[in-house]
Amino acid sequence: MAGNWISIIWIIGSLILALSALRSHQINARKGVTWVLIWIAIFFVVAAFFNAID
Repeated sequence: MAGNWISIIWIIGSLILALSALRSHQINARKGVTWVLIWIAIFFVVAAFFNAID
């Protein structure tokens, strides 16, 4: 149970880090949203993979 919360916190922190990196390169909002959605999709695929292993 605790591992799930740690994973969620890690995902949110990684997304914040990715967003701040995009903003530092002055990416416009539309492209930023696209990148965020791509990152979310990657995290869900990785999470599904690890859940399939367990």
